[in-house]
Amino acid sequence: MAKEKSQAAKKAQGANDYTAKQITVLEGLDPVRKRPGMYIGNTASEGLHHLIWEVVDNGIDEAMAGFATEVTVRLLPGNEVEVTDNGRGIPVDIHKQTKKSALETVLTTLHAGGKFGDGGYKVSGGLHGVGVSVVNALSVHLRAEVKRDGKVYAQEYERGKATGKVKEVGKTSKQDTGTVIRFRPDDTIFTVTEFSLKEVISHLRQQAYLTKGVMITIIDDRSPANKQEDPCARTYRFYFEGGVASYVRHLNHLKNPKHENIFYIEKEEEEEVRVEVGLQYNEEYQETLFAFANNIHNPEGGTHLAGFRTALTRTLNAYARRKGLLKEKDENLTGDDVREGLTAVISVKVKEPQFEGQTKAKLGNAEVRSIVDTVFGDAFSAFLEEHPRDAEAIISKVALAAQARLAARAARASVLRKGALEGFMLPGKLADCSSKDSSRSEIFIVEGDSAGGSAKQGRNREFQAILPLRGKILNVEKARLDKMLANNEIKSLIIALGTNVGEQFDIEKLRYDRIVIMTDADVDGAHIRTLLLTLFYRYFPELVRQGHVYIAQPPLYKISKGKESYYAYSDTELDNIRKELNAESVAKKSAKKQTKKKGSDDEATEETEINLNIQRYKGLGEMNADQLWETTMDPDRRILKKVAVDDAEKADATFTVLMGSEVAPRKHFIQTHAKAVKNLDV
Repeated sequence: MAKEKSQAAKKAQGANDYTAKQITVLEGLDPVRKRPGMYIGNTASEGLHHLIWEVVDNGIDEAMAGFATEVTVRLLPGNEVEVTDNGRGIPVDIHKQTKKSALETVLTTLHAGGKFGDGGYKVSGGLHGVGVSVVNALSVHLRAEVKRDGKVYAQEYERGKATGKVKEVGKTSKQDTGTVIRFRPDDTIFTVTEFSLKEVISHLRQQAYLTKGVMITIIDDRSPANKQEDPCARTYRFYFEGGVASYVRHLNHLKNPKHENIFYIEKEEEEEVRVEVGLQYNEEYQETLFAFANNIHNPEGGTHLAGFRTALTRTLNAYARRKGLLKEKDENLTGDDVREGLTAVISVKVKEPQFEGQTKAKLGNAEVRSIVDTVFGDAFSAFLEEHPRDAEAIISKVALAAQARLAARAARASVLRKGALEGFMLPGKLADCSSKDSSRSEIFIVEGDSAGGSAKQGRNREFQAILPLRGKILNVEKARLDKMLANNEIKSLIIALGTNVGEQFDIEKLRYDRIVIMTDADVDGAHIRTLLLTLFYRYFPELVRQGHVYIAQPPLYKISKGKESYYAYSDTELDNIRKELNAESVAKKSAKKQTKKKGSDDEATEETEINLNIQRYKGLGEMNADQLWETTMDPDRRILKKVAVDDAEKADATFTVLMGSEVAPRKHFIQTHAKAVKNLDV
């Protein structure tokens, strides 16, 4: 009873203390500077580059509205960026609500701009973002210059606050219009302040494909590595009249197209949704598909992707039946059949986009599904009729995929049947963990029996499972599912994971939260790791997407000094350890020398380099169980790298080059990167 009274008194006192004085109101752009991650994702490289995307989006919006034809991004010394467009120019007249110029309103007020309400943009790519005001808030300095009505206006800001009013600073022709935004990110906020030219090129090239007829230029004006370098060598221009058809051609340039003509349709339906689709089949076995809404990549698809897939399967089945390429007794082609070897880009422009989730990964507008279904279905049906040779090549490709699917179904059934007959026994070589809680369990995929033996002895049996692989698994980039399931090592891995594969994949049945690839630090180990990553990326993409796949980092060196041992995970770490041990030895000898001087006149000789025994590990089997646990498997001390896909287009191209059937791109890749390889064991 006394305790209840005490709590009641405490609550009453707390209520008295909790008044309006304790409520903090962040005005203007202060919330952005206080919690930048809420607005741009993070303050590392991704968030830093997001600032450029936000400013570029304004120029792209002008282009999509038909008022701009050029957007230029210039990377400047001192981590500054300048973005220029030749659109209408941000208005500078006084805004009725804020009593400030429209330019200052846009740059200092969250959710202000021409993308809300009527009279602005019909569709907007920038609507998914947070606006140029956030760029202003997170910049040490920002300068805005506007050309409108034959005049040039400018205004400057520091950390989101205007340093003066909008001023007229010059004259120009009435035809010369546009906006220039120059900013320098705040290095007290961002942990990374150097812009990556590769990342800027990759993103803006994609935007150029999605906004056809717009010239996007990137100029790197930062100090070149070579003073003799031609400045023009650091200028990149992207201009595509073909829209997403050009994008499809780019995605397929490392692959063998199955047919000559690229299908392409662009149509606006009911002045609400503009649909643009391009596709072409190739000789590969995987699907490469990108979906966009208002130029925003939707990695999880959405209603536009659903409409496309429904129409694709229906149209190909109807054509094959109509032409007698599918007999009455034949099963219909499935979605998996028609997606094998498909490269496609679906882009829609929607007036009021509805996205699912904070990351805008999935489009949710229900009306878009039927519109894409109708527009694409009608156009693709006409394409097949008008291009019979292309149609024949496509049908032969998907029909072969259907045959392989039936073979894969039998192979997959045998895998499941084997498990059922053996009481769902796991593979004999799997050393499973005792815990049945998948959220805390992990499986190490190791190379060979030797490493497997050490790992089994050194592991924590409660939550760590070990699956040794014998030899190299099949390169799945060059094989269909039916051949993949005939490979014993892959079959064992699928049974161990518990998720099944292909159309029967179910991530809810995953038996281990962490799947750790643990291979030797030599060429063979790197090859096996690449084969496994290809398998996961192509056939278990959801495991990668949800962060279940990791790469273990065993040490490269063991450094022994007497009875003491140290481990180095890189050449740099090895050098640092050697320097520290040498410095420690010199300090000890120096102290000993000083002690001797006090007792006698004898001089002690000082060595500058101590004797160290350095062992270079090539295989995990060279470590005993205790060492493997201590360096690579102990959760408190190990280093694990999580496998993630930041750029799906780049990842797809990389796997195609390294593991695909074409030799020439792989040879070029090796020649280009050979000099950068260190510690190559031949």
